[in-house]
Amino acid sequence: MLDSIQIQEYLPHRYPFVLVDRVVEIDSGNKIVGVKNVTVNEPHFQGHFPGNPIMPGVLIIEALAQLSGILASISRGIKPVEDGYIYYLVGIDKARFKRPVVPGDVLRLLCEVTHSRRDTSKFLCNAFVGDVLACTTELLVAARKI
Repeated sequence: MLDSIQIQEYLPHRYPFVLVDRVVEIDSGNKIVGVKNVTVNEPHFQGHFPGNPIMPGVLIIEALAQLSGILASISRGIKPVEDGYIYYLVGIDKARFKRPVVPGDVLRLLCEVTHSRRDTSKFLCNAFVGDVLACTTELLVAARKI
């Protein structure tokens, strides 16, 4: 549905901080599914943790937040970079990490809208490795004119 080049139309982030490699499913206004390929070459693995690399949980949350922002943008019919908007992560609730994410894993990211009002949307988000839940959380994102 969206490749890495198209994702840049919806996110202001650039390497090394784009944490969604592709979007594989979109149900506008409701749900989005994306993929993050976790590789040993990512900068955070140099120090987290040498000899036993684990993707930091905050970066899994960030990947889910980026995917939420993409869905919010598509649902509103805007491209933040072109239209002068940015989606900010403004809330994290009930974050739980169930399994370590390591180099070689493929994270399947799923975000579903649970509530939306004006420029703010709440999402239930899950990250899976295969069929195993790695992270679950509720996120709140808000659009602001830049």
